[in-house]
Amino acid sequence: MSLLPVGKILELFYSTHDGRVNTDKLALDDKGVIEDKYYNKNIQRSVLITSNDSYELAASNGIKAPYSALGENLLIDYNPYHLKPGARLSIGNLVLEITQNCTLCKSLAKIDAKLPKLLKDDRGVFAKVISSGTIHKGDNIYLLDEIEKVS
Repeated sequence: MSLLPVGKILELFYSTHDGRVNTDKLALDDKGVIEDKYYNKNIQRSVLITSNDSYELAASNGIKAPYSALGENLLIDYNPYHLKPGARLSIGNLVLEITQNCTLCKSLAKIDAKLPKLLKDDRGVFAKVISSGTIHKGDNIYLLDEIEKVS
């Protein structure tokens, strides 16, 4: 049985002490995004995945936020917010496991005072790296746990 993609990687980012960096590829291992300033800080929150739907929700409420403003490492065209902890995504040559929904972040108020409450349940999901590898912009995203249930 071949896997069917559920979405694609739109943008990739990592944080440095000087700000956010947009890149065409990210290398990840079991400690997180290798170049990120949060690397090896909290394994359960090592990768933040955000759906483009979050930016569209903000825009539909009159809030303009540039990509990466939500702190994501992966901006995708698939909405993973319904996924439960333990769900696994295959992207490029690696596997990520969803660990928790992203918590409310008051720093989003710097963009707009309404944004933290608006995106309370729609900012993103955290994941940890199950198998190391590299993700490239444009890579397909495969939902592994759905396939396993069918098999």
